[in-house]
Amino acid sequence: MIEELNRIINESDNIVFFGGAGVSTESGIPDFRSQDGLYHMKYEYPPEYILSDFFFYENPKEFYKFYFDKLVNKDIKPNYTHIFLKELEDAGKLKGIVTQNIDNLHELAGSKNIYHVHGTISKNHCINCKKEYSLDDILNMGDVPTCECGGIIKPDVVLYGEQLPEHDYSEGIRIISEADTLIVGGTSLTVYPAAGMIHYFKGKNLIIINRDHLNVNCTLQINGSIGETFKQIKLRK
Repeated sequence: MIEELNRIINESDNIVFFGGAGVSTESGIPDFRSQDGLYHMKYEYPPEYILSDFFFYENPKEFYKFYFDKLVNKDIKPNYTHIFLKELEDAGKLKGIVTQNIDNLHELAGSKNIYHVHGTISKNHCINCKKEYSLDDILNMGDVPTCECGGIIKPDVVLYGEQLPEHDYSEGIRIISEADTLIVGGTSLTVYPAAGMIHYFKGKNLIIINRDHLNVNCTLQINGSIGETFKQIKLRK
């Protein structure tokens, strides 16, 4: 299967990568739904509830306690998957990354054409005056980051009950629909509407790389570590 993946990647010149939490777990970031994921950890409130727009506005202190503890870690570094995707982009093969992850690791690896369908921790805004703040800004603001106007600052991440960012969602669909190869990695394809984006793919090769088997009609499915899989790919010069 690795040989087939190697052939497809080397013969394709319009690849799009659609990634989920499994891309970042190899950097040490916990996912949500696996046995050791955030949704199986014990908190005063269920994580799904904490990560809702209702909870954010009703209890911002508890929201930020969980958010800073579990979703923000500035010491986390890109792993081999992020680095390989940057190499694919530099080779002119990868046309874009559509990610469900909010960790900003693709940017840290140097990739440029990235669409964040669930937002990103790197951007934040005041809910009153809309002033924008960086992650470094809010990390130095105490328990509840607050704007100079007095408004609470909200991370630009999609919480339960919120719509996906229109630009990233629509542009992600566009590049998926134009790709000749779509590589889906590290996602169970259970979180909608983001997971439904792959149905817009009309190209030749749909590849799944995931630890668990997915019941998806595809060209090739490899069940294992995405980073270890990509380490076996040899790009032609």
